[in-house]
Amino acid sequence: MTDGPPVPDTTRIGRVALDVTELEAMVEFYRDVVGLTVRTRTGTTATLGTVDAALLVLEQNEDAPPRQRDEAGLFHTAFKVPTREALGAALDRLRDRWTLTGASDHYVSEALYCRDPEDNGVEIYWDKPRTEWPRNDDETIAIGTIPLELDEVAAASNGAASAPPETSIGHVHLEVSSLPAARAFYGETLGLRVQTAMESALFLAAGDYHHHLGVNTWNARTQPVTTRHRGVAWFEFSLPDQVAVDSVRRRLAETDHSVTELDGEDGIAVADPDGITVRFRTR
Repeated sequence: MTDGPPVPDTTRIGRVALDVTELEAMVEFYRDVVGLTVRTRTGTTATLGTVDAALLVLEQNEDAPPRQRDEAGLFHTAFKVPTREALGAALDRLRDRWTLTGASDHYVSEALYCRDPEDNGVEIYWDKPRTEWPRNDDETIAIGTIPLELDEVAAASNGAASAPPETSIGHVHLEVSSLPAARAFYGETLGLRVQTAMESALFLAAGDYHHHLGVNTWNARTQPVTTRHRGVAWFEFSLPDQVAVDSVRRRLAETDHSVTELDGEDGIAVADPDGITVRFRTR
């Protein structure tokens, strides 16, 4: 085995790709409500993000079936904005143009929740200062949930119609069929650190972030992905250099995972225990 975690501490989430049936409605939602910029657009694909980075790829497949009730897949994509003022502006857009389905203070962050036009979960959040993040005795980070004071968030709004350039995908949260299998793959094989463990959820991170990946079994999704459906097509870890990509490739080979080289891109892909495609690319 290679020494140290193959996914280095400086890793972050890159892009997320969704299979969609109504491309125009999805573009409008992520542009007008989440506040992303349309970077490229063809007849069947749209890439959205900020002026500096691509964050979301929408791939139209009009025949894509809905996800089955017991099938693993996406819980939510979490867009991280840099300030509470930007979160307040997102709240304005949600109230004006969409439906807010939840809002929580997670001790480390403040988060707003909704669902996109094809029922994919969406989170928009900002991180509290790291000095305020509560820690356990072993220095892992304690994530929790209490009600969010929405009036305070609304009062902080800067009124922006778009997400700031510093917006990123802070984490991806998956519904999995087995927490032990997810922990073995993402934790033991890839080297992500379990920051918070609950009876039916895990929150894992590269380095000292509160989490880059959440996995849960809250809705009893007992079956792996058997065919591409509406929802997540793939998501990616953004690695600092080719050395890190090669380290991940070696670890996956050592643990008998089938690795695919990405066509036209400097990276690799692998299926997780539920058949969800995970990519690893250099920044």
